[in-house]
Amino acid sequence: MSSKIRMQLGTGVILGYGFGNREQNPNQVLIKILSTILKNPHNLVGAKVLVRDDYGNTYYGKIVRVHGSGKNRVVVARFNKNLPGQVIGSRTDIFKLRSS
Repeated sequence: MSSKIRMQLGTGVILGYGFGNREQNPNQVLIKILSTILKNPHNLVGAKVLVRDDYGNTYYGKIVRVHGSGKNRVVVARFNKNLPGQVIGSRTDIFKLRSS
């Protein structure tokens, strides 16, 4: 039986929703990477993101791409459920799951 081990990669803060030409996408958010064990933000693509709000709800997402060239250390994360506006500015945990 294989169990999953969470390997903490870093933390970040949610900057806001992703926008298209005429609409905003509340299931995509921009995350500024604050601290990480990886030097290059391109290595974070595919990592999982955990967001907790003030009411105890947890939202799991996935980093899908880097926003821009990667110099500003901002990534785009996609969530299954739309995130509420109250989580903008809150901290996130970035991790990868490894099987043991």
